Amino acid sequence: MFKILRVDMTSQTVAWQDVPAEYQGLGGRGLTSAIVAKEVDPTCSPIGPLNKLVIAPGLLGGTNCANSGRVSVGAKSPLTGGIKEANSGGQAGQYLAKLGVAAIVVEGQAPADKLFKLVLGKDKAEIKAADHLKGLGNYATVEKLAETYGSKVGYCSIGQAGEYKLTGASVAFTDQELRPTRHAGRGGLGAVMGSKGLKAIVIDPTHGSAAPLADPEAFKKAAKRFAKALAEHPVTSGGLPAYGTDILINILNEAGGLPTRNFSSGRFEGAEKVSGETLNEVTIKRGGNPTHGCMGGCVIRCSGIYHDAKGEYVSKWPEYETVWAWGPNCGIDDLDAIARIDRLCDDFGVDTIEIGCAMAVAMEGGLLKFGDVAGAEKILTEVGKGTPLGRILGSGTGAMGHVFGVRRVPVVKNQSLPAYDPRAVKGIGVTYATSPMGADHTAGYSVTANILSVGGKVDPLKAAGQVELSRGLQAATAAIDTAGLCLFVAFAVLDIPDAFAAIVDMLNAKYGLKLTGDDVGKLGGQILGMEKDFNVRAGLNNADDRLPDFFKFEKLPPHGVVFDVPDSELDKTFIF
Repeated sequence: MFKILRVDMTSQTVAWQDVPAEYQGLGGRGLTSAIVAKEVDPTCSPIGPLNKLVIAPGLLGGTNCANSGRVSVGAKSPLTGGIKEANSGGQAGQYLAKLGVAAIVVEGQAPADKLFKLVLGKDKAEIKAADHLKGLGNYATVEKLAETYGSKVGYCSIGQAGEYKLTGASVAFTDQELRPTRHAGRGGLGAVMGSKGLKAIVIDPTHGSAAPLADPEAFKKAAKRFAKALAEHPVTSGGLPAYGTDILINILNEAGGLPTRNFSSGRFEGAEKVSGETLNEVTIKRGGNPTHGCMGGCVIRCSGIYHDAKGEYVSKWPEYETVWAWGPNCGIDDLDAIARIDRLCDDFGVDTIEIGCAMAVAMEGGLLKFGDVAGAEKILTEVGKGTPLGRILGSGTGAMGHVFGVRRVPVVKNQSLPAYDPRAVKGIGVTYATSPMGADHTAGYSVTANILSVGGKVDPLKAAGQVELSRGLQAATAAIDTAGLCLFVAFAVLDIPDAFAAIVDMLNAKYGLKLTGDDVGKLGGQILGMEKDFNVRAGLNNADDRLPDFFKFEKLPPHGVVFDVPDSELDKTFIF
């Protein structure tokens, strides 16, 4: 029987609660957004006592379904001012599900300057003092915790940025090797965790068990069909395992949609040096691991392990968005430097996209020059020290733009745009503009049809069809996030009809339901509706569903195009 764990940081008490009727049938993003939408005052301070931090595994968590161990973190965002769900891999999703935890809801606020940890096991939870972890990065935090709780558990933590309550702060989760390399990065949710006085969560799966199945045999058959689809699709079985998400560098560069030097161009002359192909070659040469799963049960295994020239561990493979943010967007073509930067971001606990974009804006503002590797690394270390400059950088792209008087600031709802220029990939521009989450490629990844010809083809340089494409993908993504599935399964789902049918069949077999494919699609739309409603009550409106105006009049080389999807069409995105 799954339960919600209520953690009151004000009274230092915990309480188990049966899942209320209004939250039944939800998991992952669906559950985090439902709780935030119902229980959080939309006008509250995101780092005040009225906000709530919600952590939830997906509907398929705790099963042997491939790639079903994702975890969602939700709250009112300190960065966007609206609702936020940030998604992560790592071990936490499966461990929570196997402990029967539908969600952890962190409420209230601990006394000022006090830090605590939540120790969670089978049918037990306890809040304990954690002042000894104050000021530590995520790597040192996990190392300290492992001395007490060992290596058979999962850890969730914040670094210095979360303690400082910076709006670029992330929530870290450990991978299978206890490295804090998987992050719920977007939206500043690490600041919410820090505002609660919660430094870490220890998740001990001992005595946990696989989630109960209403029809085990039917589930087994559907799970096998789903795994088969992932094994057959060329992206999930070939491209991602070999080259990671960084395979997209050369693809987007060729398409002219790789934002370069703070979105001033769509191509980067040093793209090949930081591409997935080069990443694979360097990793193999140095004895790293090009094929690694960020969580148990992953069959795609796109999270490689990066070694330095001495063959020593540096970080997990930087994601495409990380390579882009600190590479082409900052004019840097040094993979070793990007890997070191990725390690620092993970340790301090900041979103690599948000802070990388902020660095590019700082370069445009004259703080340092584009391509200045040493300068970028030096300034990034200021985040961990909490210096004034470090706090500005750790507060993200919008803050950096204001401080340095930069006009070209690529944000929507104050959240930085990821690694696809919306002028050359117009479907993703619609997603950036209209998603309740702020600019977020994972909210509706129209790069599939715009660039990769997955799930159809929509011309990336033309406005026609982009709203419809984004709308459908945003709803589908909300459903995938609710199921707790890795977003990359979407490649197979979009191209192999039985992959989606297998997901529906697994949900039915687990819960004893009779859902149809249409029901699952409608669920995604309902979740988006809840999120949109929260944002409206928080004061956001159609004016916030817009890209910065420079995208509308600055032509992007090499295509010489602007973002020309009409505002009137953007306003129709959420008409389901």
